[in-house]
Amino acid sequence: MKKLLAILACACTVLCAPPLQADEAAAASVDSRPDPNWLPTQGNHGDPGIAAPGDTHSEAAASVLTPAPESLWNRIRQGFALPEIDSPLVARHEAWFLNHPDYFQRMIERSRLYLYFIVEEVDKRNMPMEVALLPMIESAYNPIAYSRARAVGIWQFMPSTGKRYGLQQNWWYDGRRDVLAATRAAMDYLEKLHEEFDDWQLALAAYNWGENGVSRAIANNRARRKPTAYENLRMPRETRNYLPKLQAVRNIITNPALLSFPLEDIPNQPYFTAVSTPEHIDMQVAAQLAEMSVDDFRSLNPGHTRPVIMSNGSRTLLLPIDKAGIFSANLKGYDQPLVSWQTYTLKKNESPDSVAAKFGITLARLREINGINRHIAVRPGRSLLVPMNEDANASNLDETWNSTEFQAPEDLYGSREVYRVKNGDSLYSIALRHRVTVAALKEWNHLSSNRLRIGQRLAIYSNPRIARR
Repeated sequence: MKKLLAILACACTVLCAPPLQADEAAAASVDSRPDPNWLPTQGNHGDPGIAAPGDTHSEAAASVLTPAPESLWNRIRQGFALPEIDSPLVARHEAWFLNHPDYFQRMIERSRLYLYFIVEEVDKRNMPMEVALLPMIESAYNPIAYSRARAVGIWQFMPSTGKRYGLQQNWWYDGRRDVLAATRAAMDYLEKLHEEFDDWQLALAAYNWGENGVSRAIANNRARRKPTAYENLRMPRETRNYLPKLQAVRNIITNPALLSFPLEDIPNQPYFTAVSTPEHIDMQVAAQLAEMSVDDFRSLNPGHTRPVIMSNGSRTLLLPIDKAGIFSANLKGYDQPLVSWQTYTLKKNESPDSVAAKFGITLARLREINGINRHIAVRPGRSLLVPMNEDANASNLDETWNSTEFQAPEDLYGSREVYRVKNGDSLYSIALRHRVTVAALKEWNHLSSNRLRIGQRLAIYSNPRIARR
């Protein structure tokens, strides 16, 4: 009898239980959303394939159980997961951002183009959503930002780290500036750091400082029988401020009423799509075919560093979703040359000034196009990218684009000095004297520690091209 009563009670519990609310149902269900990494692409000269991703029935079921926020900011807020930091450093950075509303607003405006894609990548990898705000700390979401340490792009990849994570770098194209490629590389790097330290705060500190620095700090604390959590480690000033600065941005995004301007909603939907390019195409022609300004086109395709987009970089262009079909249709009907640039070899006794005049551009524009620092002499035999003149039958890029000169990355740090270490020198004192950072000195000279020896030679670069932030 007792057994029968127990069975009836169990059945009543199941049958009489109230229905699950939407959030409870979502937690109880298996995630059946489509791959958030979906990105429609276009075949050569074809219409963009904006196909529906995933299984429509699963997608519909998931949307009923877990309706997606209409605002991307709400989606970001819901994904915050890092331990909260409450310290004077957070208050100091929060006050700085709030006292510089123009800076903060520019940063937010830049992020609108890329933020949905980055949020999707973060979501796909089950990372804390604070990671999507990290480019605000790294670069203010400026995809062409340079630092004195030679870090580039919204994720501020150093050349060596970028290569380690598959970011191609040559004269025509820099994957560190390519938002798609650099974001995926940054996610890979952060996943590796989290796997190593099993702690997101330590992983983010290592992203700024380097894994070796964090590992040494942990080892030092262990040797002294001290705790090894993030807040207990000794770190350089920049790294000590790194997470508090991120926390300050998180606080403002969480409570945008603090701002003196409205934080406009960003739709929780893709802004851009990917299309494939012909082999070579002028950036200006590509923008014209998409019916966009060159500046707007370049803001989505900052990895292409020259006025002509070459096939040895990315074969993918990003366009606003509503421009992809326009680009495809206009490309089909375009009967003019796609390229208006050629290479030219500087002859003996020929100066850059005369070359600029010969091809109808200013010297400043010639230097800009070719990445020539004004402190560097341009010698005979040097190949330059110049506009095609009227008597040219066709561009010679197919024959010359893969020459040695056009395969090496641009040297952003043309003025180089060799410094010999003296008694009493430290990396900090040398960096201070030459107005560079310790991180830059270590990167330029492949140093894994702060130790120096008397007589050691250090390469120091000046006149770096720093993009405005």
